[in-house]
Amino acid sequence: MQVVPRLGSGIPLVARSSERSRLRAAFARAQDGTASAALLSGDAGVGKTRLLTDLSEFAAQQGALVLTGRCVGAGSGLPYLPFADVLGQLRQQHPEALHSRPALARLLPALAAEPASPKTVGEEADLSQLQLFDAVLGLFDELAGQRCVVLALEDMHWADSSSRHLLHFLLSRLRSQRLLVLVTYRADELHRRHPLRAVLAELVRLTSVERVELNPFDQADTVSFVRALADEEVTDAAVLRIATRSEGNPFFAEELLASCLDCGEPAAMPTGLADVLLSRIERLSPTAQQVIRAASVGGRRVGYARLHTVADLPAPDLEEALREAVQHNVLQTVDSEGAYTFRHALLREAVYNDLLPGERVRLHLAYAKQLRGEPAMRGTAARLAYHYMESHSLPEALEFSTRAATEADDLGAPGEALHYTEQALKLWGAVDDPESHTGVGQLKLLHRASFHAISAGELERGIAYAREAVNAADAENKPEAYRRLSMALMNVDGREDKAAEVINEAWELVRDQPSSPQRAWVLAIKARARRAIGDYQTAREMAEQAVSDACAAGSRSAEADALITLAVMDERGGDVEEACGRLVVARDRAIEAGAHSVELRAWFNLGINRYEQGLIGEAGKVFGEGLRRAQEAGLSWGPFGFQLRVLLVVTRYVAGDWAGVAEAADLPRDPVATIATSIVAAATVVVDVGSGRFEQAQHLLERLRPEWPTDFQLPMFCTAASAELHSWRGRPDRALEAVREGLAAVEAMLPRATGGIRLSALGIGAAADLAQRARRRRDEQAERAALEVAEELLASGLAAAEGSHRSGRLGPEGRAWLARLHAEHSRLTGAGDPEAWRAVVDGFGYGHSYERALARWRLAAAMLAAKQDGAAQQLALARESAQRLGAAPLLSALNQLAKRARIPLEDNGMVPRDTVDPLTPRERSVLSLVALGRTNREVGAELFISEKTVSVHLSRIMAKLGAGRRAEAVAAAYDRGLLEP
Repeated sequence: MQVVPRLGSGIPLVARSSERSRLRAAFARAQDGTASAALLSGDAGVGKTRLLTDLSEFAAQQGALVLTGRCVGAGSGLPYLPFADVLGQLRQQHPEALHSRPALARLLPALAAEPASPKTVGEEADLSQLQLFDAVLGLFDELAGQRCVVLALEDMHWADSSSRHLLHFLLSRLRSQRLLVLVTYRADELHRRHPLRAVLAELVRLTSVERVELNPFDQADTVSFVRALADEEVTDAAVLRIATRSEGNPFFAEELLASCLDCGEPAAMPTGLADVLLSRIERLSPTAQQVIRAASVGGRRVGYARLHTVADLPAPDLEEALREAVQHNVLQTVDSEGAYTFRHALLREAVYNDLLPGERVRLHLAYAKQLRGEPAMRGTAARLAYHYMESHSLPEALEFSTRAATEADDLGAPGEALHYTEQALKLWGAVDDPESHTGVGQLKLLHRASFHAISAGELERGIAYAREAVNAADAENKPEAYRRLSMALMNVDGREDKAAEVINEAWELVRDQPSSPQRAWVLAIKARARRAIGDYQTAREMAEQAVSDACAAGSRSAEADALITLAVMDERGGDVEEACGRLVVARDRAIEAGAHSVELRAWFNLGINRYEQGLIGEAGKVFGEGLRRAQEAGLSWGPFGFQLRVLLVVTRYVAGDWAGVAEAADLPRDPVATIATSIVAAATVVVDVGSGRFEQAQHLLERLRPEWPTDFQLPMFCTAASAELHSWRGRPDRALEAVREGLAAVEAMLPRATGGIRLSALGIGAAADLAQRARRRRDEQAERAALEVAEELLASGLAAAEGSHRSGRLGPEGRAWLARLHAEHSRLTGAGDPEAWRAVVDGFGYGHSYERALARWRLAAAMLAAKQDGAAQQLALARESAQRLGAAPLLSALNQLAKRARIPLEDNGMVPRDTVDPLTPRERSVLSLVALGRTNREVGAELFISEKTVSVHLSRIMAKLGAGRRAEAVAAAYDRGLLEP
């Protein structure tokens, strides 16, 4: 018997120098602390694994920790399989990192110190997936802190939905970790509706992710590759024939060469890859072929004992067949436990697809029977569901589909749980007495399908299943079905009215029942729904009754949820301290119940309560502690987790802790990776602007602009930052345009929002600058236009304030911005009213360091114009704050005002000339002479430069100042204090 050596082993990479260089460059960046990812794509057999192996070996030689996880096709049995592989590799090397993150026990049961606690009744979504994701991210953060880590995930085209979501979660949060993630997938597998396509479309937008495409070899490279594989006995003609027929696919070339070596007749070689693979296998003995066909049904890897049973062969015959398959490189051993796998997935696919229908059914059933006789392990239920489905054993398929759904749910894999639950529902009508096989009723399965769909982010499917459950529920179970449907509807914006109608149906059914956890939760959800549609009186009544019922029934989570709703309404009615007290109690109740989502809702509202009273220090502590609790629960990027992060960023900005903003934000390398990171990033832009990092701020604002429709916070934050950016750059026209665009976007999503007061004030300030510029140019039409826009913005700001007054939520910050609205309006006809600006200084005295310093600057200007004393003191106080904050643009403006007023202030050396004062000394000299009426020739003669050079300087000056003419550039320079009047 001829032994075929393993082709391709020991030869260098051919024609992959460019791809290899790109991967090694990515690895070098990771070593230097710039995390990144590479998506390695290509057709099956093109050499993805070979290139990945080359990089992995190189990284290991450089001291990196290399971890590899692989996906497999149908029947793999375990969600998160590639990540479970990785954790298994880490179990011996880094046990402490694994044990410190309990959520990882879902993937590696041996880590579990105790059984998982049951889910809290009434929580609106499954949190286990978020906790698992956070734990995996934290694990890689810790490992990358010790040494560079290379995480290789192969064949992601076969990945389950949860693995795809976890991959997206990781790559969208790459920062400065010493981490390189390598992902391979088959490009030829990605049909139009393949689920990986949508994930890839999101990933390639990330700046930390690059795509590396492996194309087939060209003819010359293919010949070189085949010649490197072949021995001297293979003629040049045969090499050329193999190269031509392989069409540049290395694996195809290997198999063609092996076929040639087997039969010794190149002319007889088939032309299709599947035919080549099968023709090679058909040359093996019948017993070896029988074993290989049986192994193809087993999936990723098949143990000797299982193959012994399924192949139904005596041990000596089986061992001889396996030896033959291994020697001919069809199968290979993968571990010391006697497991075998196909050398390449394409081999298994070719063999499996060539099975006769009856043969396939028989082998699947044999595997199922063998699995049922073995001790159950995690993933066994899913494998049994697969084998029973393929063997047409529907009762058993129903039973194990239900079990597989439960296992997936325990793993925190809602996508897979939904898949198996849907499979069970499809089988329900095809099986006699289905409940005897599942142990649960159809209604329970519908509830689970709705729950899993919502947890997986498929809200509309979740609503559809919840509606189906209502229709299927009997009188006893109707209230619970209605409650679940109402909660599903509340997850979707614009469905509040419908959610209120649905929960009212539930209430009518439990109204006359005694207290119970179910009744308490119906009341709590009804209170939330009535508040959402503005029926505050009913909402309060329902919430109070929910608290009473929850206390009687012992449901701490329902009590906490209802207390939060009561607190929000207390605050709206002006009972701020009462609301604060309720929120503290609600937080403690939620902690007792282990209801993480309710607890974080309490932290969020408690922080808002303190912030809106101007208690910035207290608010910062609450948001920081709430975020810490979210991180401990593995929910730091969950709905309330990221909102706590946003508010911590805002609070630190207001408190003047600008250095702590970046720490609180903890943004990935690409801050626009997800909606959550986008909102956090938007909250930080104002710090870049205030610090004078204009180019950085501009770039981020441009990247965030397409995301505005997803959440009103984006246009709110971005518009404020953009208006200030353009104002500091001396472009009030663009600032005004930004405000009008932003206000329209916010109004479309959240009419009469309190933040509209701030945006309107910034817009009026820009209009005042435009009016002042127009007066200097004696352009009455431009001045009238600016004044008209200012009046529109004043009306808009006052309307937002009126709406806030009615809702009882205009706190110190809102009142301060309302004062600035009026003060900016006073600048429309001059330097402004000193008393109006004094009110702004006092208004921001609650703790907003930057806005108070800026108000002092305006107050000083107004006092100087009115010839009042005290301007020097205001400038000194503002300068002290600006220096402490590092507010370079404001510091520059203060120095310029002091210089014009001849008020001595110490030079601080903080002002970045390229952002605040853009003119070079030569450009300022040219512009000064132009301001005196000199022609280009006269300027050149005075400065001893050519007329053409003067023209070049003027072009640069106009570009920097956003001017179209010489006179406009002079006016802009005067407006910005770049020229002495």
